[in-house]
Amino acid sequence: MSHLYLDESLDLAASEPGGSVVLSGDEARHAVTVSRVRAGERIAIGDGRGTLVSGEVVSTGARELELIVDEVVSVEASSPRITLVQALAKGDRDELAVQAATELGVDAIVPWAAARSVSRWDGAKAEKGRLRWASIVREAVKQSIRAWLPAVAPLTTTAELPGRLDGQRVLLLEPTASTRLTDLRPDERDIALVVGPEGGITPAELGRLTEAGAEPVRLGASVLRTSTAGPAAIAVLNAALGRW
Repeated sequence: MSHLYLDESLDLAASEPGGSVVLSGDEARHAVTVSRVRAGERIAIGDGRGTLVSGEVVSTGARELELIVDEVVSVEASSPRITLVQALAKGDRDELAVQAATELGVDAIVPWAAARSVSRWDGAKAEKGRLRWASIVREAVKQSIRAWLPAVAPLTTTAELPGRLDGQRVLLLEPTASTRLTDLRPDERDIALVVGPEGGITPAELGRLTEAGAEPVRLGASVLRTSTAGPAAIAVLNAALGRW
């Protein structure tokens, strides 16, 4: 399926082959006016909660299209889940990490205001930044045709991280760690992967998070950029968890 469109308001779980689904609003406008979807084409529509329907478009309007369903796919949520805790970074490096992590199957994303983060989301910028990341996640889900839409949490400080990640197995990417990520054996706990900013995680942050139970791990001999470290680690975890 070459095109996926999302509408979280739809109850796609009740869809059946032969029935119809109407996509409306901005998503339908984008499909019709930007992607130029026309009657006779096949597309997929997802609700971001595990259900994808696909079929042939039978009619289009300025802000609406109708699809006759020929297939309904329900995908269970991943277990254990993977959460990416991505430190804010300068330029678009954090955004690149979020985009790639979503395409690779991450289940949730937490923006982290690390001590060495050059980028800062102060005041109203915090919600604006979160919404920007959520938009990137949404487009990456559509591009990769995923059934589940990862949530983007509010901006989190180092002090708040242990509470937000309570109950998860926290893996802290640290180039100086003695344990390799490939040596770990997953258990039943959900996984939170913590990635620092360009300047790395400070000794104080490292101490605070390890005292709270985080496990420092390294990927290999080289030091990766913050934009590539998280996605690389997620790829390793995908193999270890049997997702790939």
